[in-house]
Amino acid sequence: MRGRTAARPLAEIAAAAGHVFTAKGFRSAGISDVSAALGLSHGALYTYVDSKQALLYLALRHALQPETVDDLLRPVSEPPQEIMALVESWATSQRGFQAFIEAITRPSTRPVAQELGDIIDELYDFIERNRHILALIAACATDLPELAQWYFVQRRRAMLEHLGGYLHQRIGEGQLPPVPDAPTAARFIVETIAWFAMHRHGDPDSAMLDDRTSRQTVHHLLTAAFLPATKTTPEYRKPRL
Repeated sequence: MRGRTAARPLAEIAAAAGHVFTAKGFRSAGISDVSAALGLSHGALYTYVDSKQALLYLALRHALQPETVDDLLRPVSEPPQEIMALVESWATSQRGFQAFIEAITRPSTRPVAQELGDIIDELYDFIERNRHILALIAACATDLPELAQWYFVQRRRAMLEHLGGYLHQRIGEGQLPPVPDAPTAARFIVETIAWFAMHRHGDPDSAMLDDRTSRQTVHHLLTAAFLPATKTTPEYRKPRL
């Protein structure tokens, strides 16, 4: 008689699911994609999870609370609302936005160069530290309305609005030079940070860019773009044609 195949750790199942969902999104990914990645049969994967929804929950649990995954009962069976409870709990636990919070809630007490630089560094740190989590959530949110509302509207859009409001306020105070549109400028900051802190890792042409240099370059160029021109940060001049 053949011996029974040893059970895989749930963390291994979760990691494979996370890669598949990040690459394909929730709707396009199938149980068979994850089972193929693990070298398991389609039916064997159902001994670990009882649905694709539960598989996503397992992948998110592994990304957000990795130390708790192997304690779950098999097959993992979680109602859809548990996914939202999980990401909400994670978001509430996040720290590291002190400079940003102070800048949008209190009068300025520091040089604007230091204040803006700290905001840029905080956003870069958060995105770089959580890039795998953010990529997984973003990939699946487009297929799950409740998760999309939470991620794109309540979180990302709100953050962009706060950052745009901060720029508008500092421009009105004369601490930053005018820009054509503060909301667009806020998105420029966030998208620049997001590309270097997260998206460049999936770009084969950017493999030569190391983390330290990317972080320093983003900080330097974004602060130079928004701070008043000085002798060391000359005003932009249109090139001659």
